[in-house]
Amino acid sequence: MSISSKKFGLMSRKVMFGTTLGASLFFMIVGVIFWGGFNTSMEVTNTMDFCISCHEMEENVYKEYQKTIHYTNRSGVRATCSDCHVPRPWIHKVVRKIQASNEVFHKVLGSIDTPEKFDGKRLKLAKNVWHAMKDTDSRECRNCHNFDSMKPEDQKKRSRKQHAAGMEDGSTCIDCHKGIAHKKVHDQLSEEELEELSKPDPDNKRPIAPQWQAFIDNGNKLVKKTGDEKAEVESVAEVEESKPAVAAPAAKASSASSSKVNWSGVEAKEVVLFYPGQASMEWVMKGSDHGGKRAFMTGDRCFDCHEEEEVDIGEVIAAGEKVEPTPIPGKRGSIAMKVQAKHDANNIYMRFQWDDAGKHNPVPFVSGGKMDPKNPIKFAVMLTTDSEENPDVEYAERAGCWQTCHHDANYMPHQPDKSVLKSSPLAKQLDLSGGFTKYLKESRTAIEIDGKGGKKRGGWDKLKSQAEIDALLKKGAFMDLLRYKSGTGESEDGYILAERVMTGGQGVSFTGGLEGGVWTIEMTRKLTSDKLGDVSMATDQMYNIGFAIHDDYTNSRFHHVSLGLKLGFNNEDAEINAVK
Repeated sequence: MSISSKKFGLMSRKVMFGTTLGASLFFMIVGVIFWGGFNTSMEVTNTMDFCISCHEMEENVYKEYQKTIHYTNRSGVRATCSDCHVPRPWIHKVVRKIQASNEVFHKVLGSIDTPEKFDGKRLKLAKNVWHAMKDTDSRECRNCHNFDSMKPEDQKKRSRKQHAAGMEDGSTCIDCHKGIAHKKVHDQLSEEELEELSKPDPDNKRPIAPQWQAFIDNGNKLVKKTGDEKAEVESVAEVEESKPAVAAPAAKASSASSSKVNWSGVEAKEVVLFYPGQASMEWVMKGSDHGGKRAFMTGDRCFDCHEEEEVDIGEVIAAGEKVEPTPIPGKRGSIAMKVQAKHDANNIYMRFQWDDAGKHNPVPFVSGGKMDPKNPIKFAVMLTTDSEENPDVEYAERAGCWQTCHHDANYMPHQPDKSVLKSSPLAKQLDLSGGFTKYLKESRTAIEIDGKGGKKRGGWDKLKSQAEIDALLKKGAFMDLLRYKSGTGESEDGYILAERVMTGGQGVSFTGGLEGGVWTIEMTRKLTSDKLGDVSMATDQMYNIGFAIHDDYTNSRFHHVSLGLKLGFNNEDAEINAVK
């Protein structure tokens, strides 16, 4: 028998289900070719060139994506369209490709073939993506971002806190990171929709990753390294303090302050005050405005999330990129201030130092460019008790003095017209001659948070009766306000409840001035008082304290503010510790 006959016989041999070996090989080769072609086609449709081959994508979402960190970043790793929108598992990938046929259908119909049409459907399209990501526990995000791979010590405080909470609560990436690569539209959702889309799913709960648990067990401490050698373990705060920060003046004696207190040996705390723009209390409490609403409403302090971020926040707002429709050219976004505190049996003494702006940046919407020509700076301190001791001021412990800023105050979005204020019956109860200033929600019957149906946000005109306000004042439901005016040298002692009242306290003494480009202000205040509007302080208690600087002749909301801090006496747990 010839060799060719043997080969023919081999190929004719039946191997399975009556199929010859030759037929099996033939169909196998055809299958490989078909599979290769199919898979190649699948991969071609996953490329960015394919995704932006239609102008609907190229002229809309692609241009937005080019401005984000997913397109260009320090590591040089680019996340393309398919990385976020096409699953990697084969079955899910095929399902997604079948779904894409609906998008091709609408392409043919011309449903989104112009930027105007695309924007008209943008929210609906975004909701489809959000729901899909929510249903899959943000599967495509986790191709690159995984809790098990994150180093908590390399993240900012807010990120560490939210990621740890996310593992425990069952939050997923898209709950917090909507609009990460494209135009923001989640602010068009109703608060109910946003709450539902951002609600944790218990099915997504996961064990705390080992390196996270070690970080938590170690009291949020970091291991610093010098070269390849491990150095001592330090707390996060200590490491953060060692990082380069906004330059702050050295704590030194100044003849401008005529100091009678010996400040040597008293540790100075650096507090960064930042420019807040129109970020009102209503803004803080609306999810489509403020992504941290849920954390705030469940008890987190502003300080818990935003410590370490003050400089970045201030720069964005001062530049007019967010919550500031009338930016002041050249205005600095933040001020680093040194704070020292001492006390004796009768008084608390505090010293504040910060760099002057260096030059005047005129306010473009005020004649002469100076809102308050008499005072180059005004410096304010606000005090109140902790919420546990004073539940009548609901957000004192979380927000500090921020709770006095509302959406309907002067220069805010829903500031009432002068004619409305003039004709208001509240003019008999409040001083409306200079517009509307700060107030606490406790003094109002209602506060409009969301602005549904075109309602004005805030509650300036929802004032409680004078008898109710008097009772709140006696109870201690107010913010104690202490202020210094540099031009006149005036020290003011007031409070905030129904409005800002700048008289009535027992008195506070400020001294200070500008020397060598550094402002030095010293404050002396009695610890206890029987005057309404004064917070009486005991040295075994903690108090909420916040600071504000109106620099460069500004007024109203055009100031720099601190986050709410804790003031204690001989208490190392306090952010501001007054030593005896």
